[in-house]
Amino acid sequence: MALHLYRGGRLLPGHGIPFGIIFGGTDLNEDVKQGEKNKVMGKVLEEARFAVAFTESMKETAQRQWKYRKQDRSHWLSHARSWHRGAQKADPHAKDKIYVQSQGIATVPSTTFNWNTFLQRSEINQSADNLHVFLLICGLREVKDPLYLVDAFSEWHREEPNVYMVIVGPEVDPVFTREVKAKVKRTAGVRLIGEMAQEDLHAVVKNCFAVVNSSVSEGMSAAILEAMDLEVPVLARNIPGNAAVVKHGVTGLLFSSPQEFVRLAKRLGGDPALEKQIVANGREYVRMYHSWQVERNTYGHLVRMLEGSSED
Repeated sequence: MALHLYRGGRLLPGHGIPFGIIFGGTDLNEDVKQGEKNKVMGKVLEEARFAVAFTESMKETAQRQWKYRKQDRSHWLSHARSWHRGAQKADPHAKDKIYVQSQGIATVPSTTFNWNTFLQRSEINQSADNLHVFLLICGLREVKDPLYLVDAFSEWHREEPNVYMVIVGPEVDPVFTREVKAKVKRTAGVRLIGEMAQEDLHAVVKNCFAVVNSSVSEGMSAAILEAMDLEVPVLARNIPGNAAVVKHGVTGLLFSSPQEFVRLAKRLGGDPALEKQIVANGREYVRMYHSWQVERNTYGHLVRMLEGSSED
């Protein structure tokens, strides 16, 4: 089983080994626009026994992209007698093989993490008592757009020096990482921290004021869901992947511009009742729809399907 139809999936076809694929988000939102990648992903989906989408919207996108074609179906039917049991489920296109399973979430913040030490590492030399840290968690690559809010946030920081944005994540794209580092270095109120252990990152989330997502596109942001699980407010860019899990004013806040982000962030900071409502609703949403036990059972079933296919 591989994550991401292109990055992981392209390594699997042609080896005669049954496999499944999990859509990542970038594959359906960005890679489909590139002809060669689109072709490769179509081939991967053709050979996959199943695919998993995080949302119904992602499933529909894949179905539209790789439509059923009669000639392909007849070609596969002509080889039906040589298939092993269960291969009929591996329809060459997306219609009957895509399962929807949202991400399961489980958070375990470190019990030894020190918030003041993190602030010192982030070069934030203020008392934690009156500090509002907005946390942007992402790998440093263009699709995550970590610089989208930087200028507007810096302007806000000059007005209110107790607000900071901290960007945390691995250096995925070396060229883009240099651009991000250079921009952050000369921007007041914004800090950049490298990749962290998951338990420590969860502890940072638990201590911050809000988690931010500014991506150009998303499949389903684990950082958003983890923040909800940790009872921390979420402010997310209004894109389909985020809007699928964040209901504006209910489980979080959605913004469509840097200026709107600042306005909503100020509103959140000045309205404890709104913050309390969003936190409670977000936690309940994750509990209801993002159970890690349900996710485990789903993938266990799918893996057993693959194991059955390989034994025939």
